[in-house]
Amino acid sequence: MKSATRDLRARISWPAGLTLVALVAAALIAFIFLRLESWPARTTHQTTDELERVGRDLRDAFVDLAHLQPRITINNRVYVERTRELAELALMTRQIEVEHEMLHTWAGSTKRVQLHGTFAVKAGFDLQKDVAVDFGENEITVRLPQARILGLEQVNVDVLAFENGLWNRISAEDVQTELATLPQLAHAKAEQTGLPAAAEQVLQKQLRERLHSGRPIRLIFGDAPAKP
Repeated sequence: MKSATRDLRARISWPAGLTLVALVAAALIAFIFLRLESWPARTTHQTTDELERVGRDLRDAFVDLAHLQPRITINNRVYVERTRELAELALMTRQIEVEHEMLHTWAGSTKRVQLHGTFAVKAGFDLQKDVAVDFGENEITVRLPQARILGLEQVNVDVLAFENGLWNRISAEDVQTELATLPQLAHAKAEQTGLPAAAEQVLQKQLRERLHSGRPIRLIFGDAPAKP
């Protein structure tokens, strides 16, 4: 009697077990199918969220740093417009000292003017140019305008030499020319000593601390390449 009962239970359990296995397999296949079918939409949604986050972080960073925002484009579409027509972000100020000497001899008579100038030179970014964000497959590229000398202010000018020749006299035009030469020299010296590059390093550090993304972010300073 007990043996017959066991045979009956075995006959009943095998079909039930096969049915359960089939149901589990069907549910698993349906789950995988739904995940695959929804993958493009989920990926698009994630990319859009990431795009919004990076664009928002960029905008907030420039507002914090300069109380203004440049025009930001994402994949060639305008994300935010600039707040002002004239927008500059000065990040570096350095004191630059230069000297210049004029020697001029005419008919054996020499005049000499030597000046020493001190200037406060500012370097930073012209935010009238766009900040462009491009979402690639493996990284996000943020292209910013190249840093440049934004301006300089004369702090002091010292006259080191002012010597007239017997008949070759220093004119007012000579003095004006020498005074105009000093800021040009200060501008060139600031470029040569890497002041714009230092401004780019400061902005790069500031932005990397503020930008949040799940993929690598590459910052490029320079004008966007010309479109074909």
